[in-house]
Amino acid sequence: MRAVYILWLRQLKRYSRSPARVIGSLGQPLLFLLALGFGFGPTFSRATGGGNYIQFLAPGIISMGILFTAFFSGIEIIWDRQFGFLKETLVAPVSRLQISLGRTLGGATVALFQGLVVLVVCLVAGFRVAQVVLLPVAFVFMAMIAIFFTALGTAIGSVLEDMQGFPLVMNFLVMPLFFFSNALFPIAGLPKVLQLFIRLNPLSYGVDGLRGALGSAFVFGLGMDFVALGFLTAILLGIGTYLFSKIEV
Repeated sequence: MRAVYILWLRQLKRYSRSPARVIGSLGQPLLFLLALGFGFGPTFSRATGGGNYIQFLAPGIISMGILFTAFFSGIEIIWDRQFGFLKETLVAPVSRLQISLGRTLGGATVALFQGLVVLVVCLVAGFRVAQVVLLPVAFVFMAMIAIFFTALGTAIGSVLEDMQGFPLVMNFLVMPLFFFSNALFPIAGLPKVLQLFIRLNPLSYGVDGLRGALGSAFVFGLGMDFVALGFLTAILLGIGTYLFSKIEV
């Protein structure tokens, strides 16, 4: 497992060498938090009889910061392939399973750190953790979201050869996954068709688990959130590892 550790450490070093990447990746979550949190706050309060929209929105924004950072780690595979770095890694006397696992865990760790930064920003904006004792549970859900979308990015990055196609996949896959989840609005009162889409969305279980652990009520239940997201993460991790092992350089 030494190779897994080395590749995990390599991903962290890449991230640490680019402070602009940290700042830049905060732009979109911060925009959503301020524009939606304070813009729709009064409307949400009237609709829910005094509810605080920042308290509801913050877990979704934290998930947003994690998923985009995690998914974009897959573009590094295309980048490394085009410039020959991936070939140097694959010819090493290490199984591709360990290489894929190391890259995935490294990307997920970076995304988890990004989520923690967004959490701090949310605290500054007025979000409050209702049950500190459940913070470890929240970190578990953050980690699973990070691994899920890093594995998704790895799977797509292993298939695509053109870097320009990666943003297109994001627009047609990742953005709908975010907006058709319960990150921005509650499920109650939505049309049945939209509720079905939300329940079929893996991110919905991650957001619900994170929101419940940070103080709000669980909609699907803690056990359901953990089992559903954990099962889908394991499947996608296997798919991403398989597709990475089939890369030809």
